[in-house]
Amino acid sequence: MTDEPFDELLRSEHRRGSRRPPTGRVSMAMVASRAGVSGQTVSRVVNASPRVDPATRARVEQAMAELGYRPHPAARALRTGRSQTLGLVATTLATVGNSRMLQATAEAAERRGYALMVVTAVGDIAEAFARLQDQGVDGAVVLNEASALTRAADLPDGLRLVVVDAPAAHGFTAVSSDHAGGAAEATRHLLALGHDTVHHVAGPGDSFAASERERGWREALQDAGAPVPELVRGDWSADSGHAAAASLADATAVFSANDQMALGLIRALTEQGRRVPQEVSVIGFDDVPDAANYQPPLTTIRQDFTALAEAAVTALTADGGAARTPERVVIATRLVDRSSTR
Repeated sequence: MTDEPFDELLRSEHRRGSRRPPTGRVSMAMVASRAGVSGQTVSRVVNASPRVDPATRARVEQAMAELGYRPHPAARALRTGRSQTLGLVATTLATVGNSRMLQATAEAAERRGYALMVVTAVGDIAEAFARLQDQGVDGAVVLNEASALTRAADLPDGLRLVVVDAPAAHGFTAVSSDHAGGAAEATRHLLALGHDTVHHVAGPGDSFAASERERGWREALQDAGAPVPELVRGDWSADSGHAAAASLADATAVFSANDQMALGLIRALTEQGRRVPQEVSVIGFDDVPDAANYQPPLTTIRQDFTALAEAAVTALTADGGAARTPERVVIATRLVDRSSTR
């Protein structure tokens, strides 16, 4: 074994061309030396300047990879005016839909090199936006029920915004699942099984997603010439689905506006001695990870949360964050047929 001091050994290894420096943060100067270019050229590559020929850019990027160079976030923010941080606003993260959107949005942001800052808003959406602006975020995704609180007057100047599950308004880009289309497909599925009509356990009255699902259910019944029963309203929780069963004594088919309420409904029906699906067919909406393990496995409408998050983050980060014309993006849903309907 060599008697050479350890620190000197590391330095000599670095001089002999080891792929990473022995200690400390990799600097632009180190990258420039490895690539045989100027520091200014490295800076241009880091900032995606078009003033670098492809061969030189490739050499610099290879040197960055070999040395493990990562641009310093604060310095990059000073140079570019962008923090590489996105915000996410929600009124709650307790619902399955919001928690899955948070996870999908964080992953979509990470794939693009962005961090994600999460704030909750209970009534005062303006305060939530102000907190995000204080942190210098480059834009924000507003989830579900928080979208209903969003008004143009509440927005700080210059904050780019994408709202999820909200009507297109105020010049924001809006991203949503095809709630009405999915609800209509669920209703038609039950009618096709021979049920005379389909009852509905709806979500909260102030929810855009719930109102769209109610619209799809109602229109599908009307188009089929089937009776439209009085709906029962829940609050997205399994407990509210359980309570809804008391108002569905005559139902043979029920479309629940989400899977959690369907879970509570099935439990209540079982407690009443009514078999699912032999006596009552139940269909949900979302396709939560455990839906296939309900008893019986739940027929449901699948939302593509990954596609929703991708669309939202793309709208915020495309073209380097330059202003874009507001648009409405609707992500398709699909029926997942399991054993809770017949």
